[in-house]
Amino acid sequence: MDSMPHILVVDDDREIRDLLARFLERNRFRVTAARDGREARRAWPLGHYQLVVLDLMLPGEGGLEVARWLRQQSDIPIVMLTAMGEETDRIIGLELGADDYVPKPFNPRELLARIRAVLRRTSERAEKKVEPAAKSVRFSGWTLEPARRRLLNPDGAEVALTGGEYDLLVALVERANRVLTRDMLLDLLRGRQAGPFDRAIDVAISRLRRKLEDDGRHAQLIKTVRGGGYVLAAEIERD
Repeated sequence: MDSMPHILVVDDDREIRDLLARFLERNRFRVTAARDGREARRAWPLGHYQLVVLDLMLPGEGGLEVARWLRQQSDIPIVMLTAMGEETDRIIGLELGADDYVPKPFNPRELLARIRAVLRRTSERAEKKVEPAAKSVRFSGWTLEPARRRLLNPDGAEVALTGGEYDLLVALVERANRVLTRDMLLDLLRGRQAGPFDRAIDVAISRLRRKLEDDGRHAQLIKTVRGGGYVLAAEIERD
């Protein structure tokens, strides 16, 4: 049992919790279920989880607040469930670091496929992290420290980035001076085509520009390419 991936399912619908628990356990996962944010917080220190399935519409503390709290704890993969069709909620969820988004009602087999895909991508990213890498990467006065996953401004002070913002910046830095479309960026970050989620990249770029003090209207570092996408216009130096 300990070798099976452990999943935390957070959903206020008992039938969905029970259905997912039985289905995922039949497919060689361990499952802990919580009905709301309070139970999720209590369950968090009791298990070493590999992924969270999180309902967006929870009683009391909403799913977005729970996702924000989870992101403060770790970079654990999050797959969001919701019956809501609002694009804004999808964008906010993805911006908070959700790795995928599955609307209700859903086919359990589709959710299983999404979970396996997210876990596979997470494993691949973890393998890349152990490969020899530059101690630091500098661009336009800014410094990335891959080993510590942090960004330093030109004065040497650390700038707080979410996991999604950091991964987006790395994708741009690794392909500096190349135009990256929204589809390419979403595929790099989430492993799938943009579809209805393309605005999530625009929002993420806007937030990243603010962190980099790169005015959105006259951005010089992360430039918008009309009809194309985005490009990091900077020379890269690696230690």
